[in-house]
Amino acid sequence: MGGNVWSVGGVDRVGQGRSSRSDNDGDEHLHQACTALSRHSYSLHILYRPTIMLLRSKESNRDMCPSAIAFLSILTILTAAPSRITAGQPPWPGYRPSLRFRPISFYQAFRNLWGPQHQIVDQNALTIWLDSSSGSGFKSVKPFRSGYFGASIKLHPGYTAGVITAFYLSNSEAHPGHHDEVDIEFLGTTLGKPYVLQTNVYIRGSGDGTIIGREMKFHLWFDPTQDFHHYAILWSPREIVFLVDDVPIRRYLRKSAATFPLRPMWLYGSIWDASSWATEDGKYRADYSYQPFVAKYTNFRAGGCSAYSPAWCRPVSASPFRSGGLTRQQHMAMRWVQSRYLIYNYCWDPKRDHSLTPECWRWSPFFTNGIA
Repeated sequence: MGGNVWSVGGVDRVGQGRSSRSDNDGDEHLHQACTALSRHSYSLHILYRPTIMLLRSKESNRDMCPSAIAFLSILTILTAAPSRITAGQPPWPGYRPSLRFRPISFYQAFRNLWGPQHQIVDQNALTIWLDSSSGSGFKSVKPFRSGYFGASIKLHPGYTAGVITAFYLSNSEAHPGHHDEVDIEFLGTTLGKPYVLQTNVYIRGSGDGTIIGREMKFHLWFDPTQDFHHYAILWSPREIVFLVDDVPIRRYLRKSAATFPLRPMWLYGSIWDASSWATEDGKYRADYSYQPFVAKYTNFRAGGCSAYSPAWCRPVSASPFRSGGLTRQQHMAMRWVQSRYLIYNYCWDPKRDHSLTPECWRWSPFFTNGIA
């Protein structure tokens, strides 16, 4: 996917039209370019992080189409750095927040929530599976108001369309119909295609009824079915950081109380059938001729301020800075991942109603919600 570059005839003449013709002719030329680019802009947006989403025209104070600006930005990126989309390992982030927390056994921190007959605990490792009769889920014994929550997970290989393997925070049982949630979800896939790791944030019922998701989706730089890899959510009153093997892949900042989860949540894990939407928007469904679908969890690491902790409990940080934020090295590692493996960002989706996601209205290419 990363090697595909679309060429659209006439785009390179957008600037020429405005300098050598009347304003009307220039507008018509720009309109034609925008129309042509509209068929490609969304794919371009998810392949690369545009440097500019909207540019104000100096001559007429009118807005150029975001598609044209994104395309020109991407051409600049490709020209300046043709090796941006090469494979490999992310840069060393310089800090490993997982090492601040000791591994804990399953029964120290969790209890089965549903599907007990589809769950096996062997020392510190947990195996859960989905078949045609049931899946399984587990839940932390106490709620948290902030903390680090991680586990090493190994996914099922082969055909897994429709199957969700999840590790997430939620208070849906305490606030039914009006809950908060922070997700790491692995979206099952068809044969020969990679898993999709979906991160998501729901606030005060945005995941209930009319769904207002804040999804960012990634491919991974490794095969998650071959070995265990560590996935984590770091949630503080200021930010949410999603990490893979201690590499930050997404940072969601608190811009306002209305767009950030602040109520206590429990930690969950599960495997279940989400055929209606999980794989290519429900195009491919779970096929139980491939059952059972197995997920393995181990190396649980969690800590922070529980809902019962004293008020002076200090939230944990994803970096050595006690105040939160990321180091320069961590930002570089996050940019590396997003420039190569980010495949969907809700803020770039032209089909979304962004009046419902105000954090997308004004964004910088650096250090904003979802963008490294």
